[in-house]
Amino acid sequence: MSEGSFQSEKEPVVQVIFQHSIDDVSIEPPMSEWSSLLFEAPEGNIKKLQYEQGLYTPGSGEICAKYIPLSASSVLRHPYYNYPGVVDPGIKEALLKPEPQVIYPEDGQELYLALCKQSNLCPVRKFYRELQTMKIDLKYYGINPLGIRPMALSLKYNQFVTVMDLTDNFIDDDSCFHLGEMLIENVTLEELNLQGCRIGPEGLKRLLAHIHINKGLRTLNLCKNKLGDKGTEYLAKALFLGANIFNINLSYNGLGPNSLYPLCEAFETHNKLRSVDLSWNNIMSGNAVFSICQKFAQNENFEYLNLAWNALTGARVGNAARMILVKCPKLSGIYLNNNRLTSDVVGPICTGLLNSSSSILNTLDLSYNPLTPDDAFQLLACLKNRKVKLQKILMDNIMIKKEFLDLREDILKLKFRKNTVVTYGELKPVFVPQGVSMKEILFNRADFLCSKKKKDIALVLLQIHKVYGGLMDTKQFSREIKSLGAPLDEDVIEGLTYVFPGVVLAKSKTINLNDLVDYLSRKWPDRKLPPTPPPEPEPEQPVKEKK
Repeated sequence: MSEGSFQSEKEPVVQVIFQHSIDDVSIEPPMSEWSSLLFEAPEGNIKKLQYEQGLYTPGSGEICAKYIPLSASSVLRHPYYNYPGVVDPGIKEALLKPEPQVIYPEDGQELYLALCKQSNLCPVRKFYRELQTMKIDLKYYGINPLGIRPMALSLKYNQFVTVMDLTDNFIDDDSCFHLGEMLIENVTLEELNLQGCRIGPEGLKRLLAHIHINKGLRTLNLCKNKLGDKGTEYLAKALFLGANIFNINLSYNGLGPNSLYPLCEAFETHNKLRSVDLSWNNIMSGNAVFSICQKFAQNENFEYLNLAWNALTGARVGNAARMILVKCPKLSGIYLNNNRLTSDVVGPICTGLLNSSSSILNTLDLSYNPLTPDDAFQLLACLKNRKVKLQKILMDNIMIKKEFLDLREDILKLKFRKNTVVTYGELKPVFVPQGVSMKEILFNRADFLCSKKKKDIALVLLQIHKVYGGLMDTKQFSREIKSLGAPLDEDVIEGLTYVFPGVVLAKSKTINLNDLVDYLSRKWPDRKLPPTPPPEPEPEQPVKEKK
């Protein structure tokens, strides 16, 4: 079978039934042939047409009774249900009117919870509860710096809290800003404790930015905040603008001598401070202390000054203390302990005590200063004067002498000194020189010389005393010692006759053996002569018989 025959068998045979010629479809048919024109729309409304023909009645407008069994949702969806027009759901009010302001109670509790929810923060339960008390105590609480903002805003109009303690909580610059904003409106808070919060000079700048507007804050504790000299400039600016702060604590802030001069300038226009704590800083300069004490002395309401642990020295410090003592009628205490004050400050301080204008002066602390016992005695002597109202004079670790104790005892016996407290250091030991005991030297020398020959000088002297009694010629005493085998020098024997002299005769000198033996028995009480054996009885002579 060939290839051509194989292909002819496989190809199908197609039978053509109808063949249509393909016309040009790009030609649009005329409008008369459009199919859409074949539909005739009815004229007018069908219901109206039927109503005109009397075939339709609109009814009363109420729901047909047959729809009553339907559910409420089905009735609302029914096309024949007759319902009133849609009322405005509040779109017009939302677009044209502002959002209504929520008014919270003045205690700030609801506002605090709302702000914490808005900021996605966990509220502090202790703070929430104490918003209705006089004191909020959050020291050592570890508050998140972001949580200060809700606290500050909730305290803005609070009328209960007077004291807020945030000791040792880390507070950043933003937190200080919100606290400063709170102080603009708050008129109830009187004391703010930020000890150990490490706010730094920038934080202090934000905290005190509007402090002159506040008229309620009286006490501000800025201890351990690393303020430095820059921080005191911001504080001085706030005081210059009129901040009504009465008590301020600036201890542990690394303040140098230059930090006091801006404060001095501020006090020229606004000097209302009553209590100042500058302890544990690096002031050191007596001139800076004198300058600021001049300003304190101009304030009649000044009460308390603490300059401890500042390495202060020089007479200028004493003059500064004298100035405050004399010119401040309400002064209660001066603390100058743990400095390098020497005797040159004692005179001015004593003058200030004797001429003090304060009737409530309580404490003068000069402990741990290199003062002498005479300085301590001079300070204590001021208390004998009735005009001195000082109740406590503290001089710990200052050496004293015995006269100080006698004077202290006499002062405490006075009727107006019943409650007086006087502290002091150790009693200075008094060295009393004692003369050399020649008797001790001679006996020790004689014992040393006799020990070489294995002789006991005590027994030799006791034997001589036993034989010769109380007085003995010095030459005979020397011969007797040598005869008993005691190897003493002539100088030692002559010294014994000199320290134990006897009666002086015309041609010779004697030694008092009784005094010599008395001293010997006290020096060597264990050395004694052996007891003397009793005498042997005489043998009886035979009696001659009479013849």
